[in-house]
Amino acid sequence: MPSSVPADLPEAAGTARPAAVPRSSGLSLLGSEFKVLFGRRRTWALLLALAAIPVLIAVAVKVSSRVPPGRGPAFLDRITQNGLFVAFTAMLVSVPLFMPLAVGVVAGDTIAGEANLGTLRYLLVAPAGRVRLLLVKYAGALAFCIAAPLTVGLAGAAIGAALFPVGPVTLLSGGVVQPGEAFLRILLIAAYLALSLAGLSAIGLFLSTLTVFPVGAMAATVVVSVVSEVLDQLPQLEWLHPWLFSHYWLGFADMLRQPLVWDSFGSNALLQAGYVAVFGALAYGRFVTKDILS
Repeated sequence: MPSSVPADLPEAAGTARPAAVPRSSGLSLLGSEFKVLFGRRRTWALLLALAAIPVLIAVAVKVSSRVPPGRGPAFLDRITQNGLFVAFTAMLVSVPLFMPLAVGVVAGDTIAGEANLGTLRYLLVAPAGRVRLLLVKYAGALAFCIAAPLTVGLAGAAIGAALFPVGPVTLLSGGVVQPGEAFLRILLIAAYLALSLAGLSAIGLFLSTLTVFPVGAMAATVVVSVVSEVLDQLPQLEWLHPWLFSHYWLGFADMLRQPLVWDSFGSNALLQAGYVAVFGALAYGRFVTKDILS
């Protein structure tokens, strides 16, 4: 007598289909990365430290009796005449060290931080995919590159307006613009600096794939930045200067001319794109072959 098999019995083990594991959405992964990055106390501490630079400059000028012309950073002697120059001065002061230091901390932590915490393997099991995860991590570093100069510029404009008079701004070319347009120039300089830091972020991302110790990747990124700036100051290496990712960092002075001069912006964009392409490819080659379980 044939035995009857109930219709609701599961399929045999050999023929059962494995349950599909849903892949993480790129947008949800990106949103999660932004939430984690800007939810960290360390990130806010870095941004607050950057915001403190224009505050210190403004307070120092306010309590001093007089700023000798030609002494100190550019625009320093103009702050008492127009508070918007606090933003210009602060961004100029922040570019050589403070912004690269902050970006180096964030970029160096992208992959190495996850590996050090042991969360990298779980992010890949999700599965997010190595290439997608690498792109998301770099997007997070770029977001900080935008936030850093924007923080300095906005904090400088705010404290400058609070402590000093605000009026028409005389540009480097001699032209005069109203405060509203001058504020747009501050935002344009912030965009220029964000673009300038894109290459350094790509270098930090690559260095972060080489180690499981985020402090090492952070320090190496900052050292690379300092070395590039030192080399850019040596006249004996003038042939090398246009190839250094820091070469156009101070080129935002063209944003303070009337009419605007876009030559340095275009050259900077081309240079940073080259660094992003080269070190992005190196980071990809290292990360896709990296043994996550080791």
